[in-house]
This record gives sequence, structure tokens and C-alpha cells, in this order.
Amino acid sequence: MNIQILHLLDGAKSAEGLTVVIDVFRAFSVACYVSQNGAKQIIPVADIEEAYQLKRQIANSILIGERNERVPEGFDYGNCPTHLLNIDFTGKTIIHTTSAGTQGLINASNASERITGSFVNAPAIVRYIKMQQPETVSLVCMGYSMQHPTEEDTLCAEYIKACLENKQPNFNDMKNTIRNTSAKRLFAAENQAFSPSTDFELCTNLGKFNFILKVKELSGILQLTRFDI
Repeated sequence: MNIQILHLLDGAKSAEGLTVVIDVFRAFSVACYVSQNGAKQIIPVADIEEAYQLKRQIANSILIGERNERVPEGFDYGNCPTHLLNIDFTGKTIIHTTSAGTQGLINASNASERITGSFVNAPAIVRYIKMQQPETVSLVCMGYSMQHPTEEDTLCAEYIKACLENKQPNFNDMKNTIRNTSAKRLFAAENQAFSPSTDFELCTNLGKFNFILKVKELSGILQLTRFDI
């Protein structure tokens, strides 16, 4: 198994094989919490205008996402697991757009298969990849708004890679590193309204969910489908 770690938009565009698009803070942690809370389907989109259009077209749809970490005008919720934790999405279609994660999913079009990546379902991702035994695995770290790499995404990729190689990564060390580097913004007082500190634990709750979210295309629209592992 050839495992490569790639970064940002160029990494997504060059990804091949079974591709895990990683966005720990917070897109693909959010997607898992939303799925757990009963969402019928999640539609990842890159363009915010497309999100508005789909909202008009799809009954019982909910807009979730961010631009510059803030809730876009007209959206139902931001990209924040704390604010979504106790929301019942049963029967709802979620339209999800973010500055990094969903952009990566859309642009990883050369991949043979695309799944989302975060610590909250990383062990399930490892189990799924070992079941599939692909020749090539691409781990794409989307970083902060696709502008620069971040510790949480890079270390998530390294965690998955190590587990696939039957090594035992020290997650506690990884979590401490993240807490003292890229996660600092989650603890800043001025960010608490849209990026609360509680998101840190929610997004680094290793293995909370025993499922993966896999991209499927239906009538030209990408959808995330849950597979329990």
C-alpha cells in the first residue's frame, strides 16, 4: 500500500487512489456530528452561491458552513460542533460549505474514492482502508482555509498513516501539540461566539464515531453517505 500525505488545494487536485480529505477543525468533525444527529444526507459544495441555490431547490434542507470562520448570511448554522451537538437533523438534507474541507472534496476529482477525515472517526477510517486494501492512499490535509498547513490536519494524516502501517502513534502527544499550536485560536476570547473552546475536545475525541462518510455522486451532485465500520 502506497500512502502519501498531501496538502492544501494542490494536494487535493493531485490526490489519487482512495483519498481521505482531512479537516479536523472543523468541517469533517461537524459532518460526523450532523450525521450522528440523523441527517438524511449531506451535500458538500465549494461555492456559497451553489449552496443558496440548492437550499431553494431542496425541501427540508439546512445550510451549514462558514466563510472566515463566521456564519454566512442566510445560513442556519455555522461550522461549529458545539452549536450543533444537540440539534435533531432527522430527515433533513444538509448543505455544507466551508473554506477548506468541502473545497478539498470537490477538487479531489482524480481520486478513485473520496472519504472525509477527522480524529473523531479516524479509527473507523483505518479499518475501512484496511478492508479495501487499495494500492494507493492519499491523505490530504486541507489546512487553514487552504492557505497554510495546520498541525491538527497534518497530525491526523500521520495518525492514520501510522495505524495503516501497524504502528502505535501517541495520540495524547499529538493532542497536546495541537492544543499548543493551531488550536490556540479556539481558546481566544474574541473567537468564542463562532469558534468556542469546547470545539477542541469535540474535534479531538478520537474514535467517537464508528462510521466513515463516503462521497457518492448522484445526478452531478456529490453526497456524503454513511458507512458503519
